[in-house]
Amino acid sequence: MRVTDPALRPQSLLLSFLGDEVLGRGVCVYTGSVIEVFRRAGVGEQATRSTLTRMVGRGLLSRRREGRRTYVGLTDRSEAILRDGERRIWKTGAVNREWDGTWTLLGFSLPESWQRQRHDLRSQLTWAGFGALFSGLWIAPGEIDVSGIVAELGLAAHVKVFRARGDAGMDIAEMIDDTWDLGGLCARYRDFDAFWRPYASGGVDLAGEDALALRLRLTTEWLQVIRSDPRLPVRHLPADWPAAGAEETFRAVHALLETPVRDAVRRLIETVPA
Repeated sequence: MRVTDPALRPQSLLLSFLGDEVLGRGVCVYTGSVIEVFRRAGVGEQATRSTLTRMVGRGLLSRRREGRRTYVGLTDRSEAILRDGERRIWKTGAVNREWDGTWTLLGFSLPESWQRQRHDLRSQLTWAGFGALFSGLWIAPGEIDVSGIVAELGLAAHVKVFRARGDAGMDIAEMIDDTWDLGGLCARYRDFDAFWRPYASGGVDLAGEDALALRLRLTTEWLQVIRSDPRLPVRHLPADWPAAGAEETFRAVHALLETPVRDAVRRLIETVPA
């Protein structure tokens, strides 16, 4: 079984599609185009329509009509999510070589009855790259701004945030191994690399593939891997840490697909100015 599940959620695929074809272009895309692209990626029309409707309802998409056609575009919320994904893919990357020794520590104490708030906070912290050092003390490499998370959850009175550095005698590598699931993360990188490397090395004939659907799956799977990675400092990770190789594979396949995808976009995707 692949760790990067080939049965990707339609919402994840849709966010990748919007990041590739809508973000930064000032356009809205025809829903029929989305349905066709997703059909090629193995997602049925009803599932695509339901996903579009849910995302409009959650404030992740705007919707407008032009004659008998319906178009969807980005909202401030979805643009922020997509900009973060763009930054993770193309700017910060998967390997943290520039860590300066700083950690962000977040401590919280919530009433026992606040189970939902505790769950929501832990979920948001995990998404932001934190790991549980102890039950009420979470840690992340670098300087992480959690003010938005805390404000959104209404927990400012229950959360304290510090910047810290480890003592000279502290075993950082051991602490990292105790705090994060390195084995699981390593497996995700290796699995991604093993599946996609044949595409990068010529072992798969890209001419026989649907380039647009393939790049949609490639980007979605890569985002799922790197979003699960807190970007731990590489000098405290195992010497054979596979993130760099997996990232090289992602970039190589993405580049190989660029020309056929551009041709497919011209044929299949209809947009109007936002």
